[in-house]
Amino acid sequence: MIEAFKASLSGIPVTLGITVVSLMISMPLALMMAIKKINSKGPLSFLINTYVSIVRSTPMVLQILLLYSLLPSFLNFFIKQVLKIDFNIFKIPAIYYAYAVFSLNTTAILSEVFRSALLTVDKGQLEAGLSVGLSKFLTYIRIIIPQALVVALPNICNVTVGLLKSSSLAFFMTVQDITAIAKLKAAYAYNYIEAYSIIFILYIILCTLVQLIFKYIEVQIHKRR
Repeated sequence: MIEAFKASLSGIPVTLGITVVSLMISMPLALMMAIKKINSKGPLSFLINTYVSIVRSTPMVLQILLLYSLLPSFLNFFIKQVLKIDFNIFKIPAIYYAYAVFSLNTTAILSEVFRSALLTVDKGQLEAGLSVGLSKFLTYIRIIIPQALVVALPNICNVTVGLLKSSSLAFFMTVQDITAIAKLKAAYAYNYIEAYSIIFILYIILCTLVQLIFKYIEVQIHKRR
């Protein structure tokens, strides 16, 4: 267990990296999608709803298999046969596929979190901002979004914890995260019970730290209000 623990520690930066990068990519995209869903009822809103529905209705493992196993083969054919470009897409590191999969998944989930949070802000806030000369964009940036983020913070915490736990599936893409390293270490002598125990403990610690960070942010926000 000590050896598995020491080895698994090297996977923590990868696990946290997937979580942080995915959040940084998905949060602005999800926020824009939420605003579009509220203010638009045309084809764009339909496309967003379809995307969210597909992502939320399919297992994460299936999304990984599609993007990591099938998409590269399709892109390789398209680039070499259609575009006639000599580029080996299979040389792209697996971590980038992990960023893509988890970002796409998190974007769909966060868009619903932000949409529900934005709907809690009174419509009069937008009208008030426009009446004092602010543009619609600035009204959202300065007035509506800050209020919505306060409401959304607990759900953002839940999404972050869920993303952190789901990142363990990155080992399907040969990414050397906590789970992959622990399983590899266990395979030498079939010490899977010890390795799984270490994974269990590490994820509890990491998820607890994330929840404490968000709790601290919530307390600070309420103090300033």
